[in-house]
Amino acid sequence: MLKSVMFSLLENGRSVSVALFALVLAMAASVVPARALDVDVSEYTLDNGMKVIVIPDRRAPVVTHMVWYRVGSADEELGKSGIAHYLEHLLFKGTKRLKPGEFSKIIRQNGGEDNAFTSYDFTAYFERIATDRLELVMDLGADRMANAVFDDKDIKTELEVVKEERRSRTDNNPAALLREQLSAAAYTAHTYGRPVIGWMSEVEKLAAADAQAFYRKYYTPSNAALVVAGDVDPEKVLELAVKYYGKLKNTAPTPVRLRTQEPTPIAAKRVEMSDPRVASPSIARTYLVPGVNQAPPGVSETLDVLGQVLGSGSSSYLYTELVIRQKVASQVSSWHNGDTLDGGEISISLAPAPGVDVKAAEEALDAALHKLFKDGVLEDRVERARNQLVASNVYAIDSQFRLAYIFGAAFAIGRSVEDTLGWTNRVKQVTAEQVNDAAREYLKLRNSATGVLVPAPSQAASATSN
Repeated sequence: MLKSVMFSLLENGRSVSVALFALVLAMAASVVPARALDVDVSEYTLDNGMKVIVIPDRRAPVVTHMVWYRVGSADEELGKSGIAHYLEHLLFKGTKRLKPGEFSKIIRQNGGEDNAFTSYDFTAYFERIATDRLELVMDLGADRMANAVFDDKDIKTELEVVKEERRSRTDNNPAALLREQLSAAAYTAHTYGRPVIGWMSEVEKLAAADAQAFYRKYYTPSNAALVVAGDVDPEKVLELAVKYYGKLKNTAPTPVRLRTQEPTPIAAKRVEMSDPRVASPSIARTYLVPGVNQAPPGVSETLDVLGQVLGSGSSSYLYTELVIRQKVASQVSSWHNGDTLDGGEISISLAPAPGVDVKAAEEALDAALHKLFKDGVLEDRVERARNQLVASNVYAIDSQFRLAYIFGAAFAIGRSVEDTLGWTNRVKQVTAEQVNDAAREYLKLRNSATGVLVPAPSQAASATSN
């Protein structure tokens, strides 16, 4: 899955349909990001360095237009956490020719919908609209890339929106707080350990100058890609891209993404939380593993299959062991998140069965993993996992939005179109021996951070009892 994508839904100028938001959210929570199979992809580079990727999809007269930037929250300066997501909000507040909210208003008036999202490794803006409105969208997109206006009043107002977003989505959600704390504990040095939305103590200090400097440094054509999927002709898309995006000048040298790399883990990490808003306990565990850009050939795909084998569905290894056979868990799942610029993760979440102690459930999880290390999993289970991954890929590319997303996200982490197209064949070559070796190598406890969330008595109840 892609790392912690932060979506913004605002009433004024940022509306998005519930169905579309659900689609994007599902993508962030999917076990493994799908990659394209047998699809036609055309790739170009404009004179200013901006990439153009076109994926024809002629099933309906609709087009998805996306602009991707190779910058996310993990690229932020120390003390400026949340600036990437904050700037995403501000890019809907007007340009030299458009008033605040007018961009989205024009899109809606033409029957389309638009929004944006920020991740650790990228920021992207998208519109879905009738094909004959593509030129209009390109004109608006190019204007936003070059001519955003940072009005002090809008900036202060939007900062309050971001702060409220953090309060509603994280501070008021115990499970989200646990995930945030678990991520902070898992990473000793890398900026993947801080939240995409930022720490409140830093967010509330963000200023117009911070946003403008970030915009000029990173929102430059040579650091961006235009991805268009839909009922289009690649040559016509290129013609329009040259007309609107090709004329833009770079505002800064192409940024070099230098991040402090995570040192080799030497000790397991642990976070324990109690909260009166929690109805039942839960366990979350994260293992740090190599990302797709760090792993030796074939390892990332092997980890994709391992994540599927461990806890994807009712036939998975951990579900069979903990839910069906031992009955110590009511739910367990796992996934691999390796499509990142830097390191990746294998995550496991577990809900103890009613009446089962958290400690007993965690011990059962550890025992099940040790059993896997000792005995391994058989080829038939690995084959089923491979088939599930390939099938999910086939279903995923049935979505035009997903097609554009796949190639845009790959661009953002430095992967090529060829890398993306070849994923399915590489997954098919993963063997049971490779999966078992990967489990023993990467699921060591010292590579992990474990989070436990348990109910706590409310303050009112405690006061009454006293």
